[in-house]
Amino acid sequence: MSEVESATTELKTQYAAQVAADLERNAKEQERIGAEVTELQEQLRALQHDQALLVNLQRTLGGESPTPVGPDTTGSAAAEPSVPRQASAETKPARQKKSAAPKSRKTAAKSPETKASAPAAKPTLVELIRTYLGQQSEPRSAAEISTALAQARPDRDIKPKVVRTTVEGLVAKGHVHRTKQGASVFYTAAPTKPADTPAEQNDPATA
Repeated sequence: MSEVESATTELKTQYAAQVAADLERNAKEQERIGAEVTELQEQLRALQHDQALLVNLQRTLGGESPTPVGPDTTGSAAAEPSVPRQASAETKPARQKKSAAPKSRKTAAKSPETKASAPAAKPTLVELIRTYLGQQSEPRSAAEISTALAQARPDRDIKPKVVRTTVEGLVAKGHVHRTKQGASVFYTAAPTKPADTPAEQNDPATA
């Protein structure tokens, strides 16, 4: 029991010393902060005194007395930016008008280009088939025609069934000759007629 009591006494002594040191530090900190507060209060009173002197001097010189700007008076500071805001609000529409003018010029400059590029139309499937067959020295099947046109014009959705229907339509009109070799059908271009009409070129079977 004596050892436990001695240990307890040592702990109490350590805690008491630590508490005393903390109290001393606390007192010194309070003293330091109190001195700073006193100094700040003196500076504030000096500034307020100077403000009162300046206001009286301004009135003596005949100028308008300004609203005192202190910790509680922020009305004048909040009211002053109203004029710059109005000025900025007036300049914004002018900027918008200026920015709108170049756009109209750009559109006016682009319009002739679009008008010039509008007449350039893509060739019809009839024209593509007749041109392709006219360049061949041997008969071609509908599958070969479809494959060749799809490779030459990847921008067009050329389907074999539509190609076969279109070629048969050209055969019916005499623009393409059809020959049969066993179970396969081949096509060759007919001699070009001098009196081909536009109605025949724009065949309704085009895709």
